[in-house]
Amino acid sequence: MTYRIAVLPGDGIGQEVTPEALRVLAAVGKGAGVGFEFEQALVGGAAIDAGGTPLPPATLDVCRAAHAILFGAVGGPRWDDAPHEQRPERGLLGLRKELDLYANLRPAKCFPMLVDASPLKRSVVEGTDIMVIRELTGGLYFGEPRGVERFADGGSRAINTMAYTSREIERVARVGFEVARKRGRRLASVDKANVLVVSQLWREVVTRVGREYPDVALEHVLVDNCAMALVRRPTQFDTIVTENTFGDILSDEAAILAGSMGMLPSASLGGTVGLFEPVHGTAPDIAGKGVANPIAAILSAAMLLRYALNMTEDADRVERAVVRVLESGHRTADIAGPGGPVVGTREMGDLIVRALEAQA
Repeated sequence: MTYRIAVLPGDGIGQEVTPEALRVLAAVGKGAGVGFEFEQALVGGAAIDAGGTPLPPATLDVCRAAHAILFGAVGGPRWDDAPHEQRPERGLLGLRKELDLYANLRPAKCFPMLVDASPLKRSVVEGTDIMVIRELTGGLYFGEPRGVERFADGGSRAINTMAYTSREIERVARVGFEVARKRGRRLASVDKANVLVVSQLWREVVTRVGREYPDVALEHVLVDNCAMALVRRPTQFDTIVTENTFGDILSDEAAILAGSMGMLPSASLGGTVGLFEPVHGTAPDIAGKGVANPIAAILSAAMLLRYALNMTEDADRVERAVVRVLESGHRTADIAGPGGPVVGTREMGDLIVRALEAQA
């Protein structure tokens, strides 16, 4: 079997960490007796520089023809003044919309050997293992109408619309319950039902879907209370499902529990092809220096194996290789303690590939 993987490194450190994830996939393929065909395409700022648009039609064609997409990161200061529809981030948003990637899975796990890398106390973060499921294609980021009105007196009015249908809520809720069923069988649905009509519908639909999953304990949590609880007692959560804007914010908050966003992968699912990406962004301050942590990209490749290709045992092997390298004391700068030894992007990739090959 040969799998076609669309590779979109994007901008900044996306171009440095993605090759390390590809090396890991190649090692997996060699050990498992499967082939990978990697087809690179432009997205984000790199695509704007090359052709003036953040999501070229050719890139979309490559993605649609693939079994899965490995994505790096998009954006950077050089494009900050671009018109809204021509910003690099529109490339990622466009992919989500065009490919109907409505469910974003972002695990936030505090590895035992990295507990002290978290800015929070050991007693708070130890044992944290959360999966945040964020609805990706609705809500404020896509609702209509949106835009800016300019008034004759020089004033302005900006509009974004939060809108959800019961179908949109139901399908991501089902993902939440299915994932929770495979984890700790606890699902927290996060909303703002005490203020927002949209959240009232969200709570109504999630409650209805929950009746089909009597083996999963469902609780409803207001978003402000959830934000507070994540930094006070994150271990109270197992699986969280929420709408687009809340999920964007809460998943970043949960990410820091692990000590560094350079440790955390994600999967965007729903359509016929899934997209897998690290959550850390382009990190322009360290781009090009060879010091970025590739573990989030490598763990995103593990999620690709697990969720897109059903290669569960191989995904487990990749994750074990990462743990073994960390247990041996190797660290990139973002997770290293004061005065501790530090390895670069390529070196960390080398170590993980060797740990993976040693399991064969």
